[in-house]
Order: sequence, then C-alpha cells, then structure tokens
Amino acid sequence: MSSASIPRIVVAGLSGGSGKTTLSLGLVRAFRKRGLSALSFKKGPDYIDAAWLGAASGAPCYNLDPFLIGRQNILPSFISRSQMAGCDVALIEGNRGIFDGMDLRGSQSTATLAGMLKSPVILIMDASKMTRTAAAIVLGIKNFDPGLELAGVVLNRVAGARHEAMLRGAIESYTGVPVLGALPKLKEAGRVISERHMGLLAHKEHPEAEAALERACELIERSVDVEGVLAAARKARRLRMPDGRALTEGQGRLKKRGSGAVIGVIQDKAFQFYYPENLEVLERSGAKIKIISPLSEEGGQTWKKVFSGIHALYIGGGFPETNVLALSENRGFIRALKARVEAGLPVYAECGGLMYLSENIQMEDARHPMAGIFPFVMTLEKRPVAHGYSIASVQAKNPFYPLGTVLKGHEFHYSRPERIKKRVKRGMSGVKLVLKMERGAGIEDGMDGLVYKNVFATYTHTHALGTPEWVQGMIRAAQKFRLSR
Repeated sequence: MSSASIPRIVVAGLSGGSGKTTLSLGLVRAFRKRGLSALSFKKGPDYIDAAWLGAASGAPCYNLDPFLIGRQNILPSFISRSQMAGCDVALIEGNRGIFDGMDLRGSQSTATLAGMLKSPVILIMDASKMTRTAAAIVLGIKNFDPGLELAGVVLNRVAGARHEAMLRGAIESYTGVPVLGALPKLKEAGRVISERHMGLLAHKEHPEAEAALERACELIERSVDVEGVLAAARKARRLRMPDGRALTEGQGRLKKRGSGAVIGVIQDKAFQFYYPENLEVLERSGAKIKIISPLSEEGGQTWKKVFSGIHALYIGGGFPETNVLALSENRGFIRALKARVEAGLPVYAECGGLMYLSENIQMEDARHPMAGIFPFVMTLEKRPVAHGYSIASVQAKNPFYPLGTVLKGHEFHYSRPERIKKRVKRGMSGVKLVLKMERGAGIEDGMDGLVYKNVFATYTHTHALGTPEWVQGMIRAAQKFRLSR
C-alpha cells in the first residue's frame, strides 16, 4: 500500500442547520487567502452546499458519502483527488448531526466518515441560551465515540463576550477540548447566504455570490482561530491507499469505450445539480461533453444543428420552477429536442429534468408548457414530497440499465406528477414505469423511472462511483445511437 500525508479537517455539527456550511465556506476561503491550495469535499446527498464550497475553493467539491459512493471508494477518491489537485489542506463538510446515520450504529454518519479518513474533527454547536450545559454536550460527544479525534469546538450564536467566556471556561475545563472560535448571533439581515425551500439559495442564482463568500470569510477570520484549525488539520495521520484502488470510479480501469460519442449536458441556473465525478467519468470513458442550455437565446435552426451533433443528453436536477417562464418560451429548443427524441436520442433526466420533460408545470393558477415528452402535469407542493436516500431496482427493459440493477441514490423534490400510474397502466403513449423503490417515494405508489422510447426520467439522483452501471449505460446508449446515424 502507498501512503499519503494530506492535512485535513472534518467540520461536523450537532444537527442540520448548526452552521457547518458557513464555517466551512469561511475556512476554505481563509485557507486560500493564506496562499494555500484548499480542496473541499461534502458528505451527504447535497448539490447546493457543494456548489458553494466549490466556489469558495476555486475547484470542484467532491462527494464523500459512504452510502452514495460505497465505503470502498472513500479512501481512493479522497486520496487520489487530493493528490491530483496538489492540495495543501482538505476540508470535508459533514451532514446532519455528527453521529446521525441510516441505522442505530450510525454506519453512514459523519463520525464514521471521519474515522475512515482518520481525520480530526471540528464541532460547531449552537450555544444559544446555555453555558455549562455546553460542556456536558461536548463531553458526551467525546465519550460517545472514543475513536473520534475531536480537535476543537466552534461555538455558534453566542450572545456576547460574557457568554463566550463562560462557555469557553466550562468546555475547556471539563472536557479538555479547545474552543477554536465563537460566532455571534446574526439577525436575518446579517445572514451570510439566504435560504429557500431546498436549503441555501443556489450559488448560480445568488445575485452577489462572491460578496457572500467574502462575508463568510470575514466572519470566520474575526471569530475563529484559523491558524488553530490549520494546526489541527496538519496533525492528521498518514493515509494508506488500498492496493489496486487508484481512482477508477469503482469500475476497474476505464476503457475509452465512449470515443467519438458526444453527450449533451443541460447545465445552467435551471439545471445545476450534477456531481462533478459523473461528468468527469464520462470524459475519462472517451466521451466529449457539450454544455447546452434552454435558457440561451438561440434560433430554432441553431438548436436543430446542436441536437444533430449529440448522441445522448443528460438533464440533471435543479430549479425549473424558478425559471419556468424562460424555459416555456424557448419553443425552438423544445421542438428540436422533441424531434430528436422521436428519432431515438437517448435522454437521461433526473428530478428537475423529469419536470422539464413533462407537458406542463402548474405554478399557482397558471400552467406553463414544458417539453411535453411525457403527457402529464407537474404540480408543486408546499412541503417536500420526498427527501432522503433511496434504493431502486430495475424491473423492466429500458435504454440504460440491465434488468435487476440496483440503484443507490437520493431524492429531494416538492413536485408531483398528476394522476400518472393509472394512465401508464392504460398504455399512455408508450410510457412505462421501470423502477421499483425499495427505499424512498419515487414517482408514485413505490415506482419510479419513466421510459418513453430512449428517454429515461426519474426522481432518483445517482452517483457514478456508487452506481457504475450509470456511466456504462450512458456510454452504451450514446454509442448505439451514434453508430445508427
């Protein structure tokens, strides 16, 4: 086994909404201001926080979730990407509470990930309306998992200097864990990044994204011992790469099976949910990625030419509902897409992509026409329809996955298609549902994965490391279509 020395720190919290992302963004930007090359990673099914972290670091933020990418890929992915980037320090932002996972053992938790990475941990905790009790909480965290390398605590929502002094004294006296910072209470107007229904406002849609990152950095520089955090990161033990486990996205050495294939990717502020690994593995398979956007102002003939040059289309998730007017008005794009679908173009759509392929999106009292590949209306609920990890098995023939394939992924959506299952059973325009949900909601009644011709649309987001069949299916479908022309 080869070994690597990579300074690193895991940022964990007591729960969701504890301040992990603000701390992580500020630290990454502060590292860069010290002339360090900083690489970021995110645990959990998350695109929005990851996009912000990527912007803060100036490099893609990669996923390190044991469920999504597989435990066997954690070390190879982290070590290989850190070494390829030549990073001076890596920051890994956890999710939910530090010990929260999918089972009683916390097998998918942030603490478990920190143990796999042999990484020191900085705990951020909401200290509102408490003093000495904070020490009991930190001591409980420390003793709950004796293997946890708890390197320090950052206090959040501290009322003032007196409150901070009492908290510091209690925590350091009773636990021996250093307090490395104290963030003040911030009024709503002073929030670093505003929120909406899926969490933070997405980076691509924030009107002052760079200014927000600078505010995060200034807050952390004022309130946190950044040098103390760096010192903890530099104490991280050496990591060993398992034999034969260089970065291969879980598929063995990738062959250039996609050579000559061009895969269009719809990527803009309406469709922005992509794991960078997914796009990278397509390229390493030999495919060429072509970024396109239905928000671009191009003529119908231009779009017809664009679609004639691609052999498969990938539409990720995002926010079509907040860009519904622009999407609806680009009829030239829609006509070119529909014509190519009827000609057999393979299309893989996730969540927001599924919404875009519907006939209409219902927004309050108005219906906005979409691509119309699937003849049903999407409605938006006020609360999440589905949220969390998902597992689905392939039950019927489709353009991308062999029968019996198990997909590990996640779903998070407020949309719901109207009355679809009965219509599918009645033979709705050649549409069928092909995924059975073993965990999660899917589209309706435990089913997901709509198929029409070579179009596959699903609420389930997948990751290339955890579901290698995804890239294999994309390349195979693209090559089949390319060679048929």
